[in-house]
Amino acid sequence: MQVFAKCRQAAAKMAAAEYGAKGNCSTDINSFMSGNQSFNQSLYAPLTRAPLVCRPAVYFMRKVYMKRRPILRGILSAGGVVQLALLLCSAPAYAQSGLVPGMQDPVGGHGPDAFGNSTPKPEQHVLTADHAPGDVHGVTRYPSGLPMAGAQVVILNADVDVERSTVSGEDGSYTFKNLKPGHYQLNAKIDGFAPSGIVPVDVIPRQNVNSDISLKLIRTASMPRNSGSAYRSYGGAYRAEPASLRVANPQPTTEASSEGTVRTAEAANTATTSDPAKTAETPSSQPMPAAVADELAAMRRRIDELESELKGRTATDQPPAETPAAVAAPPAAAQDQAAATPKLAPGQFLSTAGTATYYKGDTDMPTHPDSWTPFAFADWSWMNAAGRQHDSPWSTKYFTPEFRADVNYMDSFNHPRDDTMGGSTESFRSNEWQLEQLSLGGDIRIGHVRGRILTMFGEFATTTPRNDGSTARGQWDLRDMYRYISEGWGGYSFDNVGHGLNIDAGIFVSYIGLFSYYNFDNWAYQPSYVSSNTPWFFNGLRIQYFPTTKLKIEPWIINGWQSYARFNSKPGLGGQIMYRPKPWLAMVFNNYGMGTDVLGSPATSRIHTDDSIEIREYNNPDGFLDMAAMSATGDLGCQYGGGQNCFDNKNGGQKTAFLGWMVYQRLQFAHDHYGMTLGGGYMNNPGRYLTLLQPINGADAISGSPYFTENPGDKMHAYDATATFDYMPSQWLTFRGEMGYRHTDVPYWSGRGGITPPQGNNVFGNTGSPSLYVCTNGVTSVADTIASGAPSGAGFAVDNGGAANTNGPIDTSCATQVGSSAWHAWAPDLRKSQIVATFAIMTRF
Repeated sequence: MQVFAKCRQAAAKMAAAEYGAKGNCSTDINSFMSGNQSFNQSLYAPLTRAPLVCRPAVYFMRKVYMKRRPILRGILSAGGVVQLALLLCSAPAYAQSGLVPGMQDPVGGHGPDAFGNSTPKPEQHVLTADHAPGDVHGVTRYPSGLPMAGAQVVILNADVDVERSTVSGEDGSYTFKNLKPGHYQLNAKIDGFAPSGIVPVDVIPRQNVNSDISLKLIRTASMPRNSGSAYRSYGGAYRAEPASLRVANPQPTTEASSEGTVRTAEAANTATTSDPAKTAETPSSQPMPAAVADELAAMRRRIDELESELKGRTATDQPPAETPAAVAAPPAAAQDQAAATPKLAPGQFLSTAGTATYYKGDTDMPTHPDSWTPFAFADWSWMNAAGRQHDSPWSTKYFTPEFRADVNYMDSFNHPRDDTMGGSTESFRSNEWQLEQLSLGGDIRIGHVRGRILTMFGEFATTTPRNDGSTARGQWDLRDMYRYISEGWGGYSFDNVGHGLNIDAGIFVSYIGLFSYYNFDNWAYQPSYVSSNTPWFFNGLRIQYFPTTKLKIEPWIINGWQSYARFNSKPGLGGQIMYRPKPWLAMVFNNYGMGTDVLGSPATSRIHTDDSIEIREYNNPDGFLDMAAMSATGDLGCQYGGGQNCFDNKNGGQKTAFLGWMVYQRLQFAHDHYGMTLGGGYMNNPGRYLTLLQPINGADAISGSPYFTENPGDKMHAYDATATFDYMPSQWLTFRGEMGYRHTDVPYWSGRGGITPPQGNNVFGNTGSPSLYVCTNGVTSVADTIASGAPSGAGFAVDNGGAANTNGPIDTSCATQVGSSAWHAWAPDLRKSQIVATFAIMTRF
């Protein structure tokens, strides 16, 4: 107490003189404080000072200090509030500036004198939920759903002028990290495919957002083709990325941004940790003023506009431009590029192939957005006859090759001895492996010029031409001339008329009856009668006009009803209207008229209408049952004139008409790897003019057959049903199994005895005269050339008075002709029903 009393007296005398000199405690405190300490250190320094040494002025200072404790506590509380406010306010700035969040002072770090010899770790700021960055990732995919590697993916935020791009990896994956929350747009492109279009995506703080992107084929067989891509780069409008808008820890990239070469995130982190003080002093780490950032963005947009204008000029009037040294091409490369561009003479244009041409049409094919292309607003691979292919593995800029192979094994439960089936355009041989189709060709698109060639080998090369009777009129063997051509046409596309106008001429496929000519594209192998008995091709001129993206109008001027030539003196006229208003709904209407398609009867005309609707009833790509769809088709037609009527047998004419329908239900499972189809149909064809003639003794549409007549008034009612199962491991391969039942009200299908006359030693062969009756002794056969009045055209049962070998007139004629009673008339074994099991392997790529 005496010591403190003395100190009190000394303090009263010396306070004024010694306060502020060396009698206070600041010297002891400052020995532990650096001159560049932060606000936190200054605030909490009184709590970390060393013990005071009693000197004359110490008691005075201690008393003053003790009296100010309440004030100090208030200051400490206020400092805590201010610190918390600064922390909250700094979070948005850190989220945009690129600074590493923490307590580091811009001028210097914590000194070692304050915390000993160890350097403390900086305090980490935790961003609030509204400002924390998020990630976007996904997979670029082919139209089939398989991952697509090498696609360029661009993400854009128009509100803050941010654009980033990356390339999808080998598994198709892409990732954009540390994106500021907000509304973004994704777009992907790759050569050979149409751009994906804009995919909106919302970046959510602290969350990974998944967004897969699918690309489509540019080529569509029946639609106008553009020479350029419809992809629109966003670089011209949004390329500047001001420093004040960058997210902390930017995504690593090796690509050059619009502002020059950007450091990778790894390099940036290395520079930060190697020299904190130097990094902190770097001006670029400070937030850029918004006005400066906006001005830089405007300058960049203007530069991009000028670059676009410069690139758009032709080689003749493009002035030389000075290239900055930083991005200038090497002199050798510049010389090579100049040599590669041809010098254009007056009146010449640069073609799409990079050569000089006088035809402006090679260069004026503009690029249209996806929304302009007809029917490009949806994926139609779910439809019957459309095929399920989304892309071609060997497509080029001007040519898209196509290969098809169709091999089947069929087993008719009637087991014909000659292994021959009739009455179909898809089923020909029983109990044998057969190559039904082998085709090679493709599509050609060079600017406005277009064309398609597809060869045809296999059974189709014989079975299709034999149904055309027009080749009997005039010279040149048109059957042999065209039998190996399935499709062959060329034309021109006008893209400045509506949404496209195509004019094509040649042999092109017909979709009367909905099903495709090629079994790979269809839901079933054996279609019903309204498809199997109607045209597969036309030869002539077609015009395809697309007034909107959902409508096609297609007139035809053709030689006739599935004919290489005219049957008589008039051509056939027809057309198709295709309307697809919704991605799940498609309608097609085919009509034909004016043609005189009965050989040798120029007064007989044919009219026909074929109308179909397809509905996708269910679509869930992620479910086990991923697609369900149905199709319904109705046909109505007739022939009139030349003793034939459409509706009745009045006025001396016979009713010759066609009425039919078919319905199919399709189900697909496990990402379209499995499919099942149930369906069937009905046909009523009095006059049999659309009933397929069986190849009895080699008969065809020209020769006809006395064993199965096709006269006006001949009745024909038929129905059928099929069940089909598909295994589709790839979009280019299908394994198909099918069971089908077909029935008619007259004997029509090949029975056990077959439809080919016997020629001995279990050999069956034609006599060479399919229009005549056949004589046989059960071992060999010949044509009956002396039967009086036979064939009359009324049929074998009428001419012979009954079945074969019943001593009828034809039996007697055969015995007389050969000179032996063992000889009699031969007749094919025809049944009223047929069950066929089919297994097929079909490829298309």
